[in-house]
Order: sequence, then structure tokens, then C-alpha cells
Amino acid sequence: MATPASSERMCEKAASSGADLVFLDLEDACAPAAKEAARGIAVRALTGHDWGRTVRAVRVNGLDTPWCHDDIIEIVTGAREAVDVLIVPKARSARDVWWVDVLLTQLEHKLGLTRRIALEVLIEEAEGLSNAAEIARASNRLEAIIFGAGDLSASLKARVDGNFDPVSEYPGDFWHFARVQVLAAARGAGIDAIDAPYPAYQDVDGYRRSATHASLLGFDGKWAIHPGQVPIANEVFAPTEQEVAEAHEAVAIYRASEAEGVGAIGRDGRLVDAAHMRLAANVLYKASLAGA
Repeated sequence: MATPASSERMCEKAASSGADLVFLDLEDACAPAAKEAARGIAVRALTGHDWGRTVRAVRVNGLDTPWCHDDIIEIVTGAREAVDVLIVPKARSARDVWWVDVLLTQLEHKLGLTRRIALEVLIEEAEGLSNAAEIARASNRLEAIIFGAGDLSASLKARVDGNFDPVSEYPGDFWHFARVQVLAAARGAGIDAIDAPYPAYQDVDGYRRSATHASLLGFDGKWAIHPGQVPIANEVFAPTEQEVAEAHEAVAIYRASEAEGVGAIGRDGRLVDAAHMRLAANVLYKASLAGA
């Protein structure tokens, strides 16, 4: 979930939001005049609140801005091991990730930190989308890449509305190709893929629909920009009880047949083979993460 780092009240509220990860945003959610002061607010929030199991993150400003360098230094120096992840916006190439990785390594050594700070990156520029696979493999700190539809709309010069939907009729899913590029890059690198935010936070059905589409493709989660979106995402991205039960049943039947020397079987009029075991494993892994 995204939270403006400039708001002490919102930072405090975010700590109990129930989101898997909360990032305190120094970038788009902060006006230029508030960015420097927001660093201190973010540090106090990270170190002063009980975050429970929520992953604590900060989105820094872009590498091409005058704030990024000091964002990283002040957040890491102030929060130290109270910050788990830094989110890098507008990654265009692997070199962008490498730069942040090197700076973090220097800071960790200087401060004597015992736990490495992880990275997530946003794919939200045309160049970054073209280099998504390279970016996803750029650092072993990377835990996720995120599809950013907003800035990508501008970078591609797409004609979209404030919710990043096409302003006129369009055949099929407007963002399908970009989503799959980000997803494939993440899977190739063995990291998570996170779907874009949904700005129309009062449109509950729209958020659920967008989250469902991303979940069906294989995304691991979706950004929330309002606390009301968090429970919807938690529900949508967790396997249903039926999916979990079917996965267990398929594995049991297949293993029993495998023990008899049979590599593929019929179940309810459909073939079940090794590929289905990989799908079942995906379901059961996600269920374990969700506590199902």
C-alpha cells in the first residue's frame, strides 16, 4: 500500500493497514517543497510504529532527480534496519539498479548493518519496459518488479483517462502486453511481479476486476492507494478453498499413479500430467503464504 511520507497521520495509520508491504512515498505523493522534510517523517514512522509482519518500504525519488541520492542516504542512515525495502521508480536499465545497489552496499558497510536492504523497481518508462528482463536480473537484492501504468502511459504517449484506461473503445485488454512483459521478466528472474495501482479508489468493483485480471495472469499482488483496497487484494490474490482442495486432490491422484509407473492420468475427463503438478504447486505455495 502506498502512503505519502509527508503525512505523519497517514504513516501511523498505514502501520495497521493489513497490507503485506507498505511503502512511504517520497516520490509522486510528495510535493517538491515537502520532499526533504518527508524523509524525517518517514524515518520516525519506520522506527517509531509497530509494523507487525508488514514489510516496511520507502519509495525514493527517481535517479534523474536532485533528491534521490539524499533520499537513500538519509532514509538508510536514519532508519537503519527498520527499513526492509527501497523502491526505485522509473528504472530504465540494469545500470539504474546497479547504482542503487552499490550505494546501499557502501552504506551497509559504513553503518555496520547486519541485514541487507532489498530492492523493488518500477517498470514505468518505455525504455524500462524494453529492458524489463535485464532490469529484473540486475541485482540479487531485487525481490519484485512492479508494473507502473501511470507514467508508462505518458512515456508511451497513450491516450488514457485518469484511471489509465483508454479514452475510447479498444479491442481487448489495453495493458495486456505490457503486463505480460513485466510478469515474464519477473518469472525469468525468480522474483515477484506486482500489478499497477488503481487510482479510482472509490470504484470497488473496478479495483476487484483489475486485481482479478492481474491475478489470473499470475501476478503476485497489486498496489493499493487506499486502505479499503487492501482486503480486496488480499482476497483476490489468495487461492480459493476450492482451488486448494483441487490442487491437493490432483497431486494425490497423480502421485499414486506415478508410484504405479503411470506418468499421465485421466481425471474428470481431463488429462493430468507433470505440467499440472507445477500448476498445483503454484496454488499450494500461494495458499501457504496466505495462511490457507
